[in-house]
Amino acid sequence: MTPTTDDLVTSGISLPPVRGTLTAQKDLSSLTWLRVGGPADWLFQPADVEDLSAFLAALDPAVPVFAMGVGSNLIVRDGGLRAVVIRLGRGFNAIEIEGDTVRAGAAALDAHVARKAADAGVDLTFLRTIPGTIGGAVRMNAGCYGSYTADVFVAAEVVLRDGTVTTIAADALNFRYRQSDLPEGAVLTSVTLRGPLGDAEALNARMADQLAKRDATQPTKDRSAGSTFRNPAGFSSTGRTDDVHDLKAWKVIDDAGMRGARRGGAQMSEKHSNFLINTGDASAADLEGLGEEVRKKVYDSSGITLEWEIMRIGEPG
Repeated sequence: MTPTTDDLVTSGISLPPVRGTLTAQKDLSSLTWLRVGGPADWLFQPADVEDLSAFLAALDPAVPVFAMGVGSNLIVRDGGLRAVVIRLGRGFNAIEIEGDTVRAGAAALDAHVARKAADAGVDLTFLRTIPGTIGGAVRMNAGCYGSYTADVFVAAEVVLRDGTVTTIAADALNFRYRQSDLPEGAVLTSVTLRGPLGDAEALNARMADQLAKRDATQPTKDRSAGSTFRNPAGFSSTGRTDDVHDLKAWKVIDDAGMRGARRGGAQMSEKHSNFLINTGDASAADLEGLGEEVRKKVYDSSGITLEWEIMRIGEPG
Protein backbone atom coordinates (compact mmCIF):
# COMPACT_ATOMS: atom_id res chain seq x y z
CA MET A 1 0.00 0.00 0.00
CA THR A 2 1.17 3.56 -0.64
CA PRO A 3 -0.26 6.23 1.71
CA THR A 4 -0.65 9.61 0.05
CA THR A 5 -2.96 11.58 2.35
CA ASP A 6 -3.20 11.77 6.13
CA ASP A 7 -0.81 9.96 8.43
CA LEU A 8 -1.56 6.28 8.80
CA VAL A 9 -1.87 4.68 12.22
CA THR A 10 -1.59 0.96 12.84
CA SER A 11 0.21 -1.23 15.35
CA GLY A 12 0.54 1.88 17.48
CA ILE A 13 2.81 3.62 14.94
CA SER A 14 1.90 6.88 13.17
CA LEU A 15 3.43 7.11 9.73
CA PRO A 16 3.85 10.05 7.33
CA PRO A 17 2.89 9.73 3.64
CA VAL A 18 5.55 8.47 1.23
CA ARG A 19 6.19 8.01 -2.49
CA GLY A 20 7.57 4.53 -2.02
CA THR A 21 5.75 1.52 -0.60
CA LEU A 22 4.55 0.93 2.96
CA THR A 23 3.28 -2.52 3.95
CA ALA A 24 1.66 -3.22 7.30
CA GLN A 25 2.39 -6.40 9.26
CA LYS A 26 4.86 -7.66 6.67
CA ASP A 27 5.96 -11.26 7.16
CA LEU A 28 9.75 -11.03 7.27
CA SER A 29 10.39 -14.75 6.87
CA SER A 30 10.03 -14.41 3.12
CA LEU A 31 12.80 -11.78 3.09
CA THR A 32 15.49 -13.77 4.94
CA TRP A 33 17.71 -16.54 3.65
CA LEU A 34 16.78 -18.78 6.61
CA ARG A 35 13.05 -18.27 5.87
CA VAL A 36 12.00 -17.85 9.50
CA GLY A 37 10.52 -15.06 11.61
CA GLY A 38 7.39 -13.11 12.35
CA PRO A 39 6.02 -9.84 10.96
CA ALA A 40 7.34 -6.30 11.19
CA ASP A 41 4.84 -3.62 12.16
CA TRP A 42 5.70 -1.88 8.88
CA LEU A 43 7.99 -2.45 5.93
CA PHE A 44 9.06 0.71 4.07
CA GLN A 45 10.62 0.54 0.61
CA PRO A 46 11.59 4.13 -0.27
CA ALA A 47 11.47 5.42 -3.83
CA ASP A 48 14.78 7.29 -3.52
CA VAL A 49 17.04 9.08 -1.04
CA GLU A 50 14.73 12.10 -0.84
CA ASP A 51 11.76 9.87 -0.01
CA LEU A 52 13.73 8.10 2.71
CA SER A 53 15.03 11.36 4.15
CA ALA A 54 11.58 12.97 4.31
CA PHE A 55 10.07 9.85 5.89
CA LEU A 56 12.67 9.64 8.67
CA ALA A 57 12.49 13.37 9.33
CA ALA A 58 8.73 13.18 9.82
CA LEU A 59 8.62 9.87 11.70
CA ASP A 60 8.21 10.08 15.48
CA PRO A 61 11.76 9.82 16.90
CA ALA A 62 10.51 7.27 19.43
CA VAL A 63 9.62 4.79 16.67
CA PRO A 64 12.48 2.32 16.13
CA VAL A 65 13.70 1.63 12.61
CA PHE A 66 15.75 -1.26 11.30
CA ALA A 67 17.60 -1.21 7.98
CA MET A 68 17.49 -4.60 6.30
CA GLY A 69 19.38 -5.87 3.27
CA VAL A 70 18.57 -9.20 1.65
CA GLY A 71 18.44 -11.00 5.00
CA SER A 72 21.50 -13.12 4.28
CA ASN A 73 22.98 -12.78 7.78
CA LEU A 74 19.85 -12.48 9.88
CA ILE A 75 17.49 -14.39 12.16
CA VAL A 76 14.16 -12.66 12.74
CA ARG A 77 12.59 -14.14 15.86
CA ASP A 78 9.17 -15.77 15.62
CA GLY A 79 7.34 -12.90 17.35
CA GLY A 80 8.43 -10.44 14.71
CA LEU A 81 9.70 -6.88 15.01
CA ARG A 82 7.99 -3.90 16.61
CA ALA A 83 9.57 -1.35 14.29
CA VAL A 84 9.58 0.11 10.82
CA VAL A 85 11.86 -2.07 8.70
CA ILE A 86 13.51 -0.17 5.84
CA ARG A 87 14.52 -2.19 2.81
CA LEU A 88 16.16 -0.53 -0.16
CA GLY A 89 15.25 -1.70 -3.65
CA ARG A 90 16.00 -0.99 -7.30
CA GLY A 91 16.52 2.73 -6.81
CA PHE A 92 19.53 1.94 -4.64
CA ASN A 93 21.44 -0.73 -6.60
CA ALA A 94 23.26 1.20 -9.34
CA ILE A 95 26.98 0.54 -9.82
CA GLU A 96 29.27 3.18 -11.36
CA ILE A 97 33.00 2.74 -12.03
CA GLU A 98 35.60 5.37 -12.85
CA GLY A 99 39.26 4.39 -12.84
CA ASP A 100 39.93 2.48 -9.62
CA THR A 101 36.84 3.86 -7.86
CA VAL A 102 33.51 2.04 -7.58
CA ARG A 103 30.34 3.73 -6.34
CA ALA A 104 27.55 1.30 -5.56
CA GLY A 105 24.07 1.73 -4.17
CA ALA A 106 23.74 0.10 -0.76
CA ALA A 107 21.25 -2.45 -2.16
CA ALA A 108 23.72 -3.69 -4.81
CA LEU A 109 24.70 -7.30 -4.20
CA ASP A 110 28.31 -7.92 -3.22
CA ALA A 111 28.65 -10.47 -6.01
CA HIS A 112 27.38 -8.00 -8.64
CA VAL A 113 29.79 -5.32 -7.46
CA ALA A 114 32.70 -7.77 -7.62
CA ARG A 115 31.80 -8.90 -11.13
CA LYS A 116 31.29 -5.41 -12.58
CA ALA A 117 34.47 -4.17 -10.92
CA ALA A 118 36.46 -7.12 -12.30
CA ASP A 119 35.16 -6.49 -15.81
CA ALA A 120 36.46 -2.92 -15.45
CA GLY A 121 39.83 -4.14 -14.15
CA VAL A 122 39.26 -3.21 -10.49
CA ASP A 123 40.08 -5.87 -7.90
CA LEU A 124 37.20 -6.27 -5.46
CA THR A 125 37.23 -10.03 -5.98
CA PHE A 126 36.98 -10.86 -2.27
CA LEU A 127 33.35 -9.68 -2.40
CA ARG A 128 32.35 -12.32 -4.95
CA THR A 129 31.54 -15.10 -2.50
CA ILE A 130 30.10 -12.92 0.27
CA PRO A 131 26.29 -13.14 0.46
CA GLY A 132 24.40 -9.92 0.92
CA THR A 133 24.51 -6.29 -0.11
CA ILE A 134 27.22 -3.64 -0.09
CA GLY A 135 25.39 -1.81 2.68
CA GLY A 136 25.55 -4.94 4.81
CA ALA A 137 29.20 -5.46 3.89
CA VAL A 138 30.03 -2.04 5.32
CA ARG A 139 27.97 -2.56 8.47
CA MET A 140 29.64 -5.94 9.14
CA ASN A 141 33.07 -5.13 7.66
CA ALA A 142 32.57 -8.25 5.58
CA GLY A 143 35.61 -10.00 4.20
CA CYS A 144 37.32 -13.20 3.15
CA TYR A 145 40.62 -14.41 1.70
CA GLY A 146 42.42 -11.95 3.97
CA SER A 147 40.67 -8.86 2.57
CA TYR A 148 38.00 -6.77 4.27
CA THR A 149 35.57 -4.05 3.28
CA ALA A 150 37.58 -1.63 5.43
CA ASP A 151 40.59 -2.18 3.14
CA VAL A 152 38.79 -0.68 0.13
CA PHE A 153 36.27 1.64 1.78
CA VAL A 154 36.43 5.35 0.91
CA ALA A 155 33.14 6.84 2.12
CA ALA A 156 29.42 6.17 2.42
CA GLU A 157 26.30 8.28 2.01
CA VAL A 158 23.84 7.71 4.84
CA VAL A 159 20.49 9.05 5.95
CA LEU A 160 20.52 9.60 9.70
CA ARG A 161 17.56 8.79 11.93
CA ASP A 162 16.46 12.44 11.86
CA GLY A 163 16.44 12.47 8.05
CA THR A 164 19.75 14.28 7.58
CA VAL A 165 21.68 13.13 4.50
CA THR A 166 25.42 13.06 5.15
CA THR A 167 28.68 11.41 4.16
CA ILE A 168 30.66 9.22 6.54
CA ALA A 169 34.38 8.51 6.17
CA ALA A 170 36.22 5.40 7.32
CA ASP A 171 37.58 6.84 10.56
CA ALA A 172 34.06 7.57 11.79
CA LEU A 173 33.02 3.95 11.33
CA ASN A 174 35.78 2.47 13.52
CA PHE A 175 36.07 -0.68 11.40
CA ARG A 176 37.14 -3.85 13.19
CA TYR A 177 36.65 -7.60 12.82
CA ARG A 178 33.06 -8.11 11.59
CA GLN A 179 31.95 -4.78 13.04
CA SER A 180 31.62 -1.06 12.36
CA ASP A 181 30.04 1.83 14.25
CA LEU A 182 27.20 3.08 12.07
CA PRO A 183 25.07 5.67 13.93
CA GLU A 184 21.94 4.23 15.56
CA GLY A 185 19.01 4.27 13.13
CA ALA A 186 21.13 5.40 10.18
CA VAL A 187 20.47 3.90 6.74
CA LEU A 188 23.33 3.46 4.26
CA THR A 189 22.28 4.51 0.77
CA SER A 190 25.51 4.32 -1.28
CA VAL A 191 29.14 3.31 -0.80
CA THR A 192 32.34 4.39 -2.51
CA LEU A 193 35.15 1.82 -2.73
CA ARG A 194 38.63 1.95 -4.24
CA GLY A 195 40.41 -1.24 -5.30
CA PRO A 196 43.73 -2.17 -6.92
CA LEU A 197 43.78 -2.25 -10.71
CA GLY A 198 44.28 -5.59 -12.44
CA ASP A 199 43.69 -7.62 -15.56
CA ALA A 200 39.99 -8.27 -16.09
CA GLU A 201 40.48 -11.82 -17.35
CA ALA A 202 42.71 -12.74 -14.43
CA LEU A 203 40.31 -11.22 -11.91
CA ASN A 204 37.36 -13.16 -13.33
CA ALA A 205 39.41 -16.36 -13.30
CA ARG A 206 40.24 -15.78 -9.64
CA MET A 207 36.57 -15.38 -8.79
CA ALA A 208 35.68 -18.58 -10.62
CA ASP A 209 38.28 -20.40 -8.53
CA GLN A 210 36.90 -18.86 -5.34
CA LEU A 211 33.39 -19.99 -6.20
CA ALA A 212 34.57 -23.54 -6.86
CA LYS A 213 36.37 -23.66 -3.51
CA ARG A 214 33.34 -22.26 -1.69
CA ASP A 215 30.98 -24.80 -3.24
CA ALA A 216 33.38 -27.61 -2.31
CA THR A 217 33.63 -26.63 1.36
CA GLN A 218 30.36 -24.89 2.28
CA PRO A 219 26.69 -25.99 2.20
CA THR A 220 25.76 -23.57 -0.58
CA LYS A 221 22.75 -25.68 -1.60
CA ASP A 222 21.23 -25.57 1.89
CA ARG A 223 19.21 -22.81 3.52
CA SER A 224 21.72 -20.99 5.71
CA ALA A 225 22.84 -17.49 6.68
CA GLY A 226 26.55 -17.88 6.09
CA SER A 227 28.97 -18.23 8.99
CA THR A 228 27.11 -18.50 12.29
CA PHE A 229 29.87 -17.43 14.69
CA ARG A 230 32.89 -15.15 14.44
CA ASN A 231 36.29 -16.76 14.65
CA PRO A 232 37.42 -16.66 18.29
CA ALA A 233 39.59 -13.69 19.21
CA GLY A 234 42.74 -13.99 21.23
CA PHE A 235 43.12 -17.77 21.25
CA SER A 236 45.53 -20.18 19.59
CA SER A 237 46.58 -23.78 20.03
CA THR A 238 49.49 -22.59 22.17
CA GLY A 239 47.60 -20.06 24.29
CA ARG A 240 46.30 -16.52 23.98
CA THR A 241 47.50 -14.37 21.09
CA ASP A 242 46.49 -11.11 19.46
CA ASP A 243 45.64 -12.82 16.17
CA VAL A 244 41.86 -12.91 15.82
CA HIS A 245 42.15 -15.36 12.93
CA ASP A 246 44.42 -17.90 14.60
CA LEU A 247 41.62 -20.28 15.61
CA LYS A 248 38.57 -21.06 13.50
CA ALA A 249 35.03 -21.31 14.84
CA TRP A 250 34.39 -24.55 12.94
CA LYS A 251 37.35 -26.20 14.69
CA VAL A 252 36.14 -25.49 18.23
CA ILE A 253 32.61 -26.56 17.22
CA ASP A 254 34.02 -29.84 15.91
CA ASP A 255 36.08 -30.31 19.06
CA ALA A 256 32.91 -29.87 21.12
CA GLY A 257 31.22 -32.63 19.11
CA MET A 258 28.58 -30.35 17.60
CA ARG A 259 29.08 -30.96 13.87
CA GLY A 260 25.71 -32.14 12.59
CA ALA A 261 23.90 -31.35 15.86
CA ARG A 262 20.15 -30.86 15.52
CA ARG A 263 17.32 -29.07 17.30
CA GLY A 264 13.89 -29.28 15.70
CA GLY A 265 14.36 -28.31 12.06
CA ALA A 266 17.73 -26.65 12.71
CA GLN A 267 21.10 -28.32 12.15
CA MET A 268 24.78 -27.45 12.28
CA SER A 269 25.90 -28.46 8.81
CA GLU A 270 27.75 -31.74 8.35
CA LYS A 271 29.71 -30.12 5.52
CA HIS A 272 30.86 -27.04 7.45
CA SER A 273 30.08 -27.02 11.17
CA ASN A 274 29.97 -23.21 11.45
CA PHE A 275 26.94 -23.07 9.16
CA LEU A 276 23.52 -23.17 10.83
CA ILE A 277 20.92 -24.48 8.40
CA ASN A 278 17.15 -24.74 8.18
CA THR A 279 16.49 -28.29 7.05
CA GLY A 280 12.97 -27.35 5.99
CA ASP A 281 10.71 -26.75 8.99
CA ALA A 282 12.85 -24.89 11.52
CA SER A 283 11.50 -22.03 13.59
CA ALA A 284 13.62 -19.06 14.56
CA ALA A 285 13.57 -20.48 18.10
CA ASP A 286 15.03 -23.77 16.80
CA LEU A 287 17.85 -21.97 15.03
CA GLU A 288 18.77 -19.58 17.82
CA GLY A 289 18.34 -22.29 20.44
CA LEU A 290 20.71 -24.62 18.61
CA GLY A 291 23.22 -21.81 18.26
CA GLU A 292 23.10 -21.16 22.00
CA GLU A 293 23.51 -24.88 22.67
CA VAL A 294 26.63 -24.87 20.49
CA ARG A 295 28.01 -21.86 22.35
CA LYS A 296 27.51 -23.65 25.70
CA LYS A 297 29.12 -26.89 24.49
CA VAL A 298 32.11 -25.00 23.10
CA TYR A 299 32.55 -23.07 26.33
CA ASP A 300 32.26 -26.25 28.41
CA SER A 301 34.85 -28.07 26.29
CA SER A 302 37.37 -25.28 25.65
CA GLY A 303 36.56 -22.22 27.76
CA ILE A 304 36.01 -20.22 24.55
CA THR A 305 32.90 -18.06 24.23
CA LEU A 306 31.78 -17.93 20.62
CA GLU A 307 30.23 -14.66 19.46
CA TRP A 308 27.34 -14.65 17.01
CA GLU A 309 28.08 -13.40 13.51
CA ILE A 310 24.43 -13.81 12.48
CA MET A 311 22.33 -10.88 13.73
CA ARG A 312 19.23 -11.84 15.75
CA ILE A 313 16.39 -9.33 16.06
CA GLY A 314 12.79 -9.16 17.19
CA GLU A 315 10.70 -10.80 19.87
CA PRO A 316 10.27 -14.50 20.74
CA GLY A 317 7.13 -16.19 19.50
